[in-house]
Order: sequence, then structure tokens, then C-alpha cells
Amino acid sequence: MSRRTPALIAAAVLLPLALTACSTPDGDAATGEQAAAKSDGFPYTVKNCGVTTTFKAPPKRVVTMNQHVTEIMLELGLKKSLVGTAYLDDQVLPKYAADYASVPVIAKEYPSYEQVLAADPDFVYGGYSSAFTAGDGRGREALKKSGIETRLNTESCTQGDQPMDTLYDEIREVGRTFGVPDRAEAWIKQAKADNAATAKKLADLKPVSVFVYDSGDKTAFTAGGEGIGNELIERAGGTNVFADLDKPFGDASWENVVDRKPEVIVIYDYGATTVEQKKKRLLTDPALADVPAVKNKRFAVMPLSDAVLGVRVPAAVDKLAAQLHPGATTP
Repeated sequence: MSRRTPALIAAAVLLPLALTACSTPDGDAATGEQAAAKSDGFPYTVKNCGVTTTFKAPPKRVVTMNQHVTEIMLELGLKKSLVGTAYLDDQVLPKYAADYASVPVIAKEYPSYEQVLAADPDFVYGGYSSAFTAGDGRGREALKKSGIETRLNTESCTQGDQPMDTLYDEIREVGRTFGVPDRAEAWIKQAKADNAATAKKLADLKPVSVFVYDSGDKTAFTAGGEGIGNELIERAGGTNVFADLDKPFGDASWENVVDRKPEVIVIYDYGATTVEQKKKRLLTDPALADVPAVKNKRFAVMPLSDAVLGVRVPAAVDKLAAQLHPGATTP
């Protein structure tokens, strides 16, 4: 998956609006808003993936690239801040469908630099490092020079941490950036409660060994040990057979899949290749015939958006637990 490897509005229109704002009583209201913003935690300085930014007020015109960061924005009630979105991996959750439908899709996959500028954003939020590929003109430095601040989902730039804590920090920092820290803290509180409830259901169960099949033919593109996907498996009562892969995603040889004898194969569902096509590839490969998960046809399925650093994770843990330990997790 390559995205994980890595007509502006005319000034002639903006200037009269700015002059009007300064010459009417609304200017006092704007001053009041600035004072309120400052009292509510601005200016706010945050260091994100090596980029330090100070926000004097919340961004007002945001473009999101990659589904999981779009859903973070929608979960925090920030639909009105979104002026564009791009790169949908699968279906947005039903709870976000109406809000998502109100946001312009500026590109099916990643937008060009020109498409980003055409949306006239003051902030771009990317889900994977490939969202800010410098060679495509969307580098964070290039956007900064155009007056656009940026944020990269921190799963793309953290190592050796506890991914669930990283998720909480991601939500907290986005909440602070947009002046809605209370919404962020409420989400974190509920997420911790949900995770604790799942852990209680699994307390006396033996973990099962799990191999994640994302994609690939000559090699298997899988979940490594550094990302939220690995912690999700562990919290769901599994053990990732490729936890020794020191990154969130990576390639593994089929020989290693055979040698590690996974009891369950978790299939990530997204893109043009269906789950059934992926199952067929696994079930018809003679080299995999003796793998316990293949022999016993033990498959679990997760939408890709469940397995990346976003607001779906706590519910995804519980859903995966029900597939790894059927019947045992019923309250």
C-alpha cells in the first residue's frame, strides 16, 4: 500500500470582506472572539512529527487526507471546519455518513498541490506520511510557505511507544488545536472505559496467534509490532506473529507465515480486492495448506479504517475480540 510508505479565492474578493469587517461593529465581535480564544487555551504550541506550530486561534478551513483523520474531525464535531477531504479507504461509519456527505471530496486519492490550494485551506491534516510527499508538491514545508499549517497523524512518526496512549494524545492534541479540548477529553474517557470493559471479558482467556493479511502476492503485507494494529490484536486476545517487525506495516515472506503457524488470519478489508478474493488466495496456495488458520478456515475481517490510529479503535478491539474468541466475549 503505497500511501503508507511513504484556483485560490481571489484577493479582490477577500479584501472588500476584510474592509467591511473592520468598518462595522462586527469588528468588536471579532476582537471578542480572539480574546475568548486566548482564554480558552490559545496561543497553543504543539510539536507534531518534528514540526512545531503555534496556533493563535483554531484553524477555520481544513482539508483532510485519509479517512481516519477525517473521522477524528467528525467525531469531535468539527464538520463546519472541513472544506475538503480526500482518500477514502472504505465506508465511513453510519454515524458520520451525513456529515461526511456535506464535505467536498477534492480527490479520489491524494489531491495535487493545486487541488489543495483550490480549496483555500489554512490547515491540512494527513493520515499517513504519504499525504505529505514532497515529490508530489504536498510537502509540509511547501504548504507552510503557502500559509497552510499541517498535522500528520502520529502513528506515522512514533516508535517504541504504547499506541493506545498515542491515540489518546492524538485526540487530545487535535482537540486543543481546534479549541474543543472538552470534547476530546470526553472521548478519551469513554475510550478508556470501553477498553477496560473488553479487557475484563478477556481476562481468563488464552491468546490465539494471529497473522494479519493486508495484501500482497509474492510477499505478505502485514501488521508489524509498532502500530495500533499490533496493540489492537493484543487487546483483543491475540498475539501478532509478526510483532517483531519494527514498524506499523511491512512485508513478510510466506515461508515465515508458514513457520509461525498462526491460528487465525485477520484480513484487512479495503480497496478493489475483496475479502473473498483474499481468502481464495490464501486457501488455494499449496504452500499454506498446513498453516492452522488456513487448514481450519479461521478468518477474521476488519475494515482497514478500524486498524489505524483513529476513533474506531476501541470498538474495533471489541469486534475483533468477538471474532478471535467467539462466544466467550458475550457480556
